[in-house]
Amino acid sequence: MSRVESPQRTAATEPVLAAGPRPQTVPGFLALFRSELGLTFRRVRSIALLGVLALVPILIGVVVKLETGNMRNGGGGGPAFLAQVTQNGVFLTFTALAVSLPVFLPMTVGVVAGDSVAGEATSGTLRYLLVAPAGRTRLLAAKFTAALTFCFAATLAVALAGLLIGSILFPVGDVALLSGDTIPLADGLLRMALIAVVVALSLSGLVAIGLFVSTLTNSGIAAMATTVGLVIIVQVLDSFPQLHTIQPWLFTHHWLTFADLLRQPMYWDGVLQNLGLQALYVAVFGAAAWARFSSRDITA
Repeated sequence: MSRVESPQRTAATEPVLAAGPRPQTVPGFLALFRSELGLTFRRVRSIALLGVLALVPILIGVVVKLETGNMRNGGGGGPAFLAQVTQNGVFLTFTALAVSLPVFLPMTVGVVAGDSVAGEATSGTLRYLLVAPAGRTRLLAAKFTAALTFCFAATLAVALAGLLIGSILFPVGDVALLSGDTIPLADGLLRMALIAVVVALSLSGLVAIGLFVSTLTNSGIAAMATTVGLVIIVQVLDSFPQLHTIQPWLFTHHWLTFADLLRQPMYWDGVLQNLGLQALYVAVFGAAAWARFSSRDITA
């Protein structure tokens, strides 16, 4: 495939194809990673997804503001700290993350991760890229790292939008935790940053699953649909009490344990269990993706 026929990938791989560090070296891998990162965030679809995620806390903030009287009377549903939003706008960030994590964040990440390899195959640029030579293992690692970076960007979009709109619509001050303790605003913002990191890492298992699915097909749409569909299926399985035996092993089961970090002292058991489970998924599906991709006939 000529450079004219694949302008998007040609532009993205210029750092690797140009004279400079080879992909087999650490500087070469970093150049490859920057290439993948640029390709991910230059796509209109990725920017649009981040914009949609930023709208979630705005909508929540407006709804809560309009229903303030109902919230004070104990009405409404949602996360346990939703009622705290009217007392402190910082809690809008926590609420937005809790609402986004089960549905919006994983679907967004599923689209990006599922399209990582299959999208290249669909556009016909995968063979062109491997001529670099980037090396299949390093290319797969770069794609995983770029998708994980998108997880942090997506989480940050929700958190910052929540903090901004919360500061505009509601008072901001010392943070009353779920345990009843009160901490200074600065400490509350540090906990917000910590929770954002935990939420982003909670999606790492999904990234590995999406990457594996992406190596199984040449259709980017099929890979994205399958990854998002798996998220929905697992969420449904996690809702049946009859499946309590397998539920602790589902990658979505411990996602909301970040709420334990809003206590004094912070409870780390559930959070560490969640991160450990995500690491297990990354190891298993990352190895499966490598086994599939390293033996895949790219020329077929």
